[in-house]
Amino acid sequence: MAKILFLADLHGNMTATQALEKEIEKIKPDDIWFLGDAVGKGPENHKTLDWVRKTCKHFISGNWDVGIVLGAKASERDPEDPCQDTFYGNQLGKERLDWLESLPNEDEVLISGISFRLFHGRPVDINYHSYLSMDELRPGFTDTKGKIHGGFISADGHMPYVRSIDQGYAINTGSVGNNLGIPCCHALLIEGELGSSDPAPISFNILSIPYNNQLAAEKADEYPDFPDKEAYKTEILTGKYRG
Repeated sequence: MAKILFLADLHGNMTATQALEKEIEKIKPDDIWFLGDAVGKGPENHKTLDWVRKTCKHFISGNWDVGIVLGAKASERDPEDPCQDTFYGNQLGKERLDWLESLPNEDEVLISGISFRLFHGRPVDINYHSYLSMDELRPGFTDTKGKIHGGFISADGHMPYVRSIDQGYAINTGSVGNNLGIPCCHALLIEGELGSSDPAPISFNILSIPYNNQLAAEKADEYPDFPDKEAYKTEILTGKYRG
């Protein structure tokens, strides 16, 4: 059986990302998918994005990835009217922004006879939160081309879950660097027959990895131009969203 790791929402939190890296060294996954939002919210976006590019094998864009690219372009067009994306755009630089802009919005993977739709959530679809009903989750199984899958794996909600409904498995990776509820680093590990169309055993494991949240909060103080600093600190220290 192959080990396939799915991770998302690093959000510039390199301290949490390094905690995940240590677990990856132990797990030794056969494949690693990035499901969006390497950047935004946190202070070290250049570091988390470079880590994603070095570590992962497949890549999907997230809503913050898209938004920061658009914000950077808007600031270029009108430098007299900068928005908060100026910090992120300046930190990332043109080459990284161009790479983010090149990412697809969705993909798919076949594991143990199940076709999984892979997407971040927004901007290609809605944010499939953990508390949604079966009927509210159901649209997530159909991709933008109209193909119906036996499962979907998304992110965006920052709270991990594995739910089964009559249509298949609805799964959220949780967030590496900005998880809500429990302020740990989260990711999804699936074990199964990668690329096989034949039904076979499959397992879903949510990784919950403690990291030094206080150190991550202190890192924010090293970047004086970092926007919404106190709100970010509250989120990673308490798991409570800024609203």
